Amino acid sequence: MRMIYATYNAQYNSIDANFYEGYILRIDCNKAEDGLQTPPNSQCALNALAIDAPLDYARVVLNNEMADWVWVQDNLFTLPNS
Repeated sequence: MRMIYATYNAQYNSIDANFYEGYILRIDCNKAEDGLQTPPNSQCALNALAIDAPLDYARVVLNNEMADWVWVQDNLFTLPNS
């Protein structure tokens, strides 16, 4: 099963992934992010990922990498203490 494309659906706050076979997989962003502790900056990055790169958002959710992705966003620009 190969994906054609994914789009962000603002009406349902979801990612709609469309497949060659005619199937649509809807990922509910509220449920995908439920229980995830996100600081404001990471939440903004997560929202931008869903809207600007929905295929990447779907990949992160389906690979169960959401917590890791958020952790990286939190620590991306943190410089170690010298």
